[in-house]
Amino acid sequence: MRDEREYVEYVQARMPWLRRLAYRLCGQWSAADDLVQECLVALYRHWRKAAAADSPDAYVRAMLVHAYLAERERSWTRRVRLVADGIASAATPLTGAEHRVDLLAALAKLSRGQRAVLVLRFWEDLDVAQTAAALGCSTGTVKSQTAYAIAALRRLLPNYVPGGADAP
Repeated sequence: MRDEREYVEYVQARMPWLRRLAYRLCGQWSAADDLVQECLVALYRHWRKAAAADSPDAYVRAMLVHAYLAERERSWTRRVRLVADGIASAATPLTGAEHRVDLLAALAKLSRGQRAVLVLRFWEDLDVAQTAAALGCSTGTVKSQTAYAIAALRRLLPNYVPGGADAP
């Protein structure tokens, strides 16, 4: 009974954070909500282990990221993609809120692993070691995937001007 109460309190306190992280990974609110639901079911089953972890947030973040990365293994997700095919090229550099839509569309074109690395490193503000722990990979893999992902974004967004007030 105590474990269940702690689980409910944790979920209620962390739901906004979990939904934002899932959205940043998926790029769609409906997919993010499905991902969070899947993660919370797994968390309920493993609550004692998560609650006993050094950082329950890091444990849950890793669960969410692994669930996101595992989606590529499901056959229907390989066939159905609800993202626009192209990213319109702007004649002038985009700044502020204008670039956010294009940036999100470009992120959707990256591999799941590269997108996860960028979301964890730059949106969640994790360092290389924390990102590696969340992904279950080496720090070298995080560094190389970050470099590949940034290079891909530069190709997809040649007119992007980083550092605007709305930059993720």
